[in-house]
Amino acid sequence: MSSERLIYLPLGGAGEIGMNAYVYGYGKPGQERLILVDLGVTFPDMDTTPGVDLIHADISWLQERADRLDAIFVTHAHEDHVGAVAHCHEALGAPVYARAFTANIARRKMDEHGHPEDAVQTVSPWPEQVQVGPFSVGFLPVSHSIPESAALVIDSPAGRVVHSGDFKLDTNPVVGEPFDADLWAEIAKPGVKALVCDSTNVFSPHDGRSESEVGPEITKLVESAEGMVVATTFASNVARVKTLAEAGQRAGRSVVLLGRAMRRMIEAATETGILSDFPKVISAEEAVDVPRQNLMLIVTGSQGERRAASAQLARGKYRGLELKEGDLFLFSSKTIPGNERGVIFIINQLSEKGVDVVDDSSGLYHVSGHANRPDLERVHALIDPQVVIPMHGEHRHLREHAKLAEAGGRTGILAVNGTMLDLTGNAPKVVDYVETGRTYLDGTVKVGALDGVVRDRIRMALNGHVTVTVILDEEDEPLGEPWCDTMGLPEIGSSRAALAEVLEEDLNQFLMRADAKTLRDDDKLEEAMRRIVRQTAKAEIGKKPEVTTVISRMK
Repeated sequence: MSSERLIYLPLGGAGEIGMNAYVYGYGKPGQERLILVDLGVTFPDMDTTPGVDLIHADISWLQERADRLDAIFVTHAHEDHVGAVAHCHEALGAPVYARAFTANIARRKMDEHGHPEDAVQTVSPWPEQVQVGPFSVGFLPVSHSIPESAALVIDSPAGRVVHSGDFKLDTNPVVGEPFDADLWAEIAKPGVKALVCDSTNVFSPHDGRSESEVGPEITKLVESAEGMVVATTFASNVARVKTLAEAGQRAGRSVVLLGRAMRRMIEAATETGILSDFPKVISAEEAVDVPRQNLMLIVTGSQGERRAASAQLARGKYRGLELKEGDLFLFSSKTIPGNERGVIFIINQLSEKGVDVVDDSSGLYHVSGHANRPDLERVHALIDPQVVIPMHGEHRHLREHAKLAEAGGRTGILAVNGTMLDLTGNAPKVVDYVETGRTYLDGTVKVGALDGVVRDRIRMALNGHVTVTVILDEEDEPLGEPWCDTMGLPEIGSSRAALAEVLEEDLNQFLMRADAKTLRDDDKLEEAMRRIVRQTAKAEIGKKPEVTTVISRMK
C-alpha cells in the first residue's frame, strides 16, 4: 500500500500573471484530501478572445474530485485571486475561507450569482488556524496593494508550507498591516518544507518602496494644479485611493469618487473597519455646482477599460462632468502588460482636449504591491525553507526566481500550471502532469478554450463571412439561382462588379454542371460550394471568407 504524500498542483497562475488557482493535497496517491488556494480570473482582449467577458482556470481536474475538496482559501480580494469563486461555486461546492475584507468582497460576488453568502467564512489572522481534513491553515498578514492580504501557513502531517500570496515588505503601508519580520521568523521556527512564493518583481533589482512614499509627491502635484484634477488608480488599492483623497482635501478640493468598483471597495473597507477616517466625498451631482479648480475626481479605468470612468471622461461628458484644457489627469498606477494600447488611446484623447497627463514614468506617483528581488532574498532568508517554489509570474519570472533560490543555497523548483509536485520527504519531485487550460465566460455561458467558439469568432473577424442559400426541387435540380449574403467584406471586388453577384454567378455555373450524384449529397454539395466561394473571393478581394451553406430541398 502506498504511503501518504503532500502534493502541490498549480491549475492557474504559474507561468502567467492572473487566474490564480493552486491545489494542495495530503493522503494516499489518488485519494488525497484537497484544498484550493485562490480562484481568480484573468481578462480577455479583442485580439485573442473577442467578445469574452472573463477567463478562469479550467477546473475540470478539481471538479472530478470535488468530493475530496475540503475548502477554498482566498489570500486577498484582487480579481485574479477571488474573481472566479462565485462562478465556480456550483461546480465545486466547497466552503470559502478568507479574512474580513476579502470575505466581504467574496460574499458580494456570491450574492450577485444567487449563491448563499454563508458559503464564505471569515477567519481572523494568525495565530488562528482553520482545521480542514488533514490541514491546518492560518492567515499570516502581509502588505500588498489591497487591504488584509495574507500569506497562508499550511500545516499537514508532512510538514509546513508557506504560500506567500501577493506581497511586499512595507513597514508603513498607509492602510492595513505593516510587514512584521518577527512574526515571519516565528512562523519559520518549526521549520518550513516549502515556500511557494510570488515572483512578479523578481527582475526589479532595487529595494521595494513603501506606499507612504507617494503621498507627499501626489500632494505637491495636486496643490500645484490650476484646473480640475482627475486621478485614476486600481479601485482595489484602498491605500492609494485614500492617499489621493487626502491630497485633494489638503489642496482644498472637494473629492468625488467615480466608478462602481471604486465605491464598492471603499464601502467594503469601511464596513469591515479598515477605513475609519476616509476624507468626506461629494456626489457627481453635487460636483457639477463646484468651481472646477476646487474639484478632484478619483476615477476607475487605470488600465484603459473602455467602459470605465476614465475612458468616458476622455471621450466626453461623464455624469455631467467634463475635462477641459488646462485640467490635470494623473495615472497613479502601473500599466499591466497587454493594456498599453487602451491606456495610450485614452492619453491621446485627453491630449486632444488640452488636458495635461501625468503618468508613472517618473516613479513618483506609484509603488508596486509586489516584492522586488532584494525583498524576495530577505524572505527566503527569514523563512529558510527546504525548497522555494516560484508562482505568480510568467515562465521567465518563475525561472529567474528558481535561480535566485539556488544562488542563495536553497533548492528551487520550476512548476508551471499542471505540474504536480510531491513535497513529502526531503527531495520534492514531479510526480504527474495534469491537463490545464482556460475556461471562457462568454455572455452567460462557459466555453472551453478548445471548444472552437472563440476561434471561429476570430476567423470571422479576420476573414469575413458569406452565407450561401440554394433550393433544390423534388428532382434534386436547382430551383432558381443560389444567392449570397456577405458580412464584413467589401461590396465590390477587382472585377468592379458586386462581390455577391460574382459569387452567385460562379456558384450557378457550378450547379448547372454538377452531376446528379453531387446534387443528391448535401455534404459534397456543401463542400464544393464552400470551395468555390473561397476561391472566387480570393480572386476578387484577396481573402478567403468563412462560409455557411444552407441547402433546402423541396419534398
